[in-house]
Amino acid sequence: MGTQEEIAGRVRYLMKEMRYKQVEFAERIGVDASNLSKYLNGHLPISDALINRIVVNLGVSKEWLSDGTDLPYAKPRIQAATVDVDREAVRPLTGSQGVPVYDIDVTAGTMPRSRMFTDDQIVGSIDLPDMVNQNCRIVKVSGDSMMPVIQPGDYIAVKELSNIHQIFWGQIYVILLDDYRLVKYVRRHPDPNMVILRSANPAYDDMEIYRNEIRDLMFVQTILRLDNRM
Repeated sequence: MGTQEEIAGRVRYLMKEMRYKQVEFAERIGVDASNLSKYLNGHLPISDALINRIVVNLGVSKEWLSDGTDLPYAKPRIQAATVDVDREAVRPLTGSQGVPVYDIDVTAGTMPRSRMFTDDQIVGSIDLPDMVNQNCRIVKVSGDSMMPVIQPGDYIAVKELSNIHQIFWGQIYVILLDDYRLVKYVRRHPDPNMVILRSANPAYDDMEIYRNEIRDLMFVQTILRLDNRM
């Protein structure tokens, strides 16, 4: 573990990044504001229990907070797998075999969920049982906001969520809003009523939206990169 002064410095960094005043930060992690001041000023030792409170409530990396290694927001353990597949893998849908592929670009248009996954949108299927969950649906992505993780023209296997309020922070989702469909990392916001939508491409700024603006969420399980050379 790093020195008390180093850990206090990282806590101050979090407060600055999250635009929290000391009282707001204390309330967010569930400690008394006067005690937080003592922790930061070295009048109380920063315990492992306090570090755990910050990690759990703010979703930061314990390794980073404790000793400065890793990143403040470490990569999540569950990552969407990227699979290179032959373009011939998209075949006509036959019976119950394969995961359906829909003629839908999830980064374009405002089609509501009720019209997205209808039979007339199906253009084929991909049968990769070891790579794509059979409960998923496969759709296309355009645009470069998620480069290099998702490239224009890639397909993604998405799983619909029964509870859109249960979010695995730092994961990639398809987000349906009234006016947009987006593919982004969903990050925790200091305001529990909001979320941060983050692109993989650093040229794009973060978006901050209210959670009640989200009409539907779909978890991106697998990224399918169709390759003509295979």
